[in-house]
Amino acid sequence: MCGAGNTAFAQLTIVECQRKARENYPLITRYMLIDKLKAYSLDNAGKGYLPQVSVSAKAAYQSEVTEIPLQLPGIELPHISKDQYAATIDVNQTIWDGGLIHAKKELIKTGATIEQSQLEVDLYAIKERVNQIFFGILSLDAKLAQTELLLAELQRNYERVDGYRQNGLANLADLDVVRVEQLNVRQTQIRLASSRKAFLEMLSLLTGKSISERDILQHPEDEEEGGMDTFNRPELQLFNAQLSGLDAQKLAIKAGAMPRVGLFITGGYGRPGLNMLKDEFSGYYVGGIRISWNFSSLYTKKNDIRSIEINRENINALRETFLFNTRLQVSRENSEITKNRELLRTDDEIIALRNRLKQATEAKVANGTATVTDLMRDITAEDLARQDKIQHELEWLLAVYNRKFITNEYEQ
Repeated sequence: MCGAGNTAFAQLTIVECQRKARENYPLITRYMLIDKLKAYSLDNAGKGYLPQVSVSAKAAYQSEVTEIPLQLPGIELPHISKDQYAATIDVNQTIWDGGLIHAKKELIKTGATIEQSQLEVDLYAIKERVNQIFFGILSLDAKLAQTELLLAELQRNYERVDGYRQNGLANLADLDVVRVEQLNVRQTQIRLASSRKAFLEMLSLLTGKSISERDILQHPEDEEEGGMDTFNRPELQLFNAQLSGLDAQKLAIKAGAMPRVGLFITGGYGRPGLNMLKDEFSGYYVGGIRISWNFSSLYTKKNDIRSIEINRENINALRETFLFNTRLQVSRENSEITKNRELLRTDDEIIALRNRLKQATEAKVANGTATVTDLMRDITAEDLARQDKIQHELEWLLAVYNRKFITNEYEQ
């Protein structure tokens, strides 16, 4: 587990820290929210196939009504009251909607997929942040280990120079030269330890786990497999989702231009009923089939589809630009890998030569033909050579993992 537990220390791996950082990131909760919203929206869209029921009622008074312009002796012609009442219930059942409900469902699905893909892009960026912090801590660990070795080396030389002083081959000033170097290295050690503590705190915040200064970061495996031919980046999935979204929009446009066919029935009760000449309350119903076609959508259909195609070209252009930049990044990291691998081939030889020069200077100091200052210079030069090797190793490994991030080899 990435984090301190009940043991004295925890073993931390870069993959575990990446996983914990992803799980701890606040945006991760949006996955559940997107899924819930998608389910509710699809359920609502599917209810478009259910009968649509509406109820209405009205009471009205007219200043004038229709009358029969005849007067027959002994016959009272029917008349209509000026106050009228009606209560109706309408039921409409879709038989064919031109594919509009299906298109709405596709828009909902592709919209949710786009949101999830964008979320995955945001979450993926966390891996790079973890990489930088993780390798930063590894670099500091290696430098701290080297300062311990250097301090031990300086202590041995301090005792050796002190022995020379007692034998008259060195003086107090020579001891002071060594002591100054010891103090300088201890100051460096303090700065490195402080930086490591700050990096550990950042890693703790990212992963949501308490990481102590005693916890150990495991050195990642030295592997260089990978290339620039295939990429599995979430950005590409986002582009694909956006293209699918355009397909769903085109489907909705085409469905919107189709006719609608449905059944209807209206039942009512009021005065008058369907028989306008019968001035009394009565029930009635009307049923049938309804066909409707809104031609106004045809006016803009062609331009709407053209707009979608322009958006498709834009997304494809963004996709190609992303792939181009990604290949450039991979090429850059490949160059870094090659450079540091070549530097590492000569680091050991440089360290060996620096060590030989230091040993020769030690012998000269013992013989009185070189000063302690010369010895400190050679000790510092050897330490710098070792520091260079540490830096080259970590820069090489960081470049390898940067390439993994760029190509998303984690998921391949």
